[in-house]
Amino acid sequence: MLKIAVLVSGGGTNLQAIMDAIDSGKIRDTQIVSVISNKADAYALERARLHGIAARAVVKKDYPSPEEFHAALTEAIDEAAPDLIVLAGFLLVLPEALVKKYSGRIINIHPSLIPSFCGNGFYGLRVHEAVLKRGVKVTGATVHFVDEGTDTGPIIAQKAVEVKEGDTPEVLQRRVMEEAEWIILPQVIDGIAAGRIKMGGAE
Repeated sequence: MLKIAVLVSGGGTNLQAIMDAIDSGKIRDTQIVSVISNKADAYALERARLHGIAARAVVKKDYPSPEEFHAALTEAIDEAAPDLIVLAGFLLVLPEALVKKYSGRIINIHPSLIPSFCGNGFYGLRVHEAVLKRGVKVTGATVHFVDEGTDTGPIIAQKAVEVKEGDTPEVLQRRVMEEAEWIILPQVIDGIAAGRIKMGGAE
């Protein structure tokens, strides 16, 4: 049984996609042991609790220093003892010590086709705004292992999505979620649980 901790910052649509996929059997032999958010009012926490999953917030402003916040975040993850950490719309950069501690066991979903529109400053709606501003015709989503860089870890899966005439950032964001993110993130988790995808990021 693959035990996963899901880290979220907002509404938790990718978390919902994971929970639904576990319930329907699309993700096999996997249990969500904890949902952790950096925002106390993140609706993702409510989604988790409604599903009977342990959920907690670790909020940066509640701690005197970044180091103490990072320690609390690491402790919350350690307590859950996950095999895999899934960043599903988690909008903070993980502390380097945490990335090293769980090296090869952290994956992230990013709403573009890496290496395009990724790295510092590219998150959430900003990605889709940049896509439309640049005028590209195809965007998508990427699942990758997390390393010490920002969106630089080994790519596991990508799925392309068409950019359509008249798209707004919000409309494009929704299409990328529906046609890419909610499909490939569950597929990757199932692949890791089944051993088809090796943790470690080297495969």
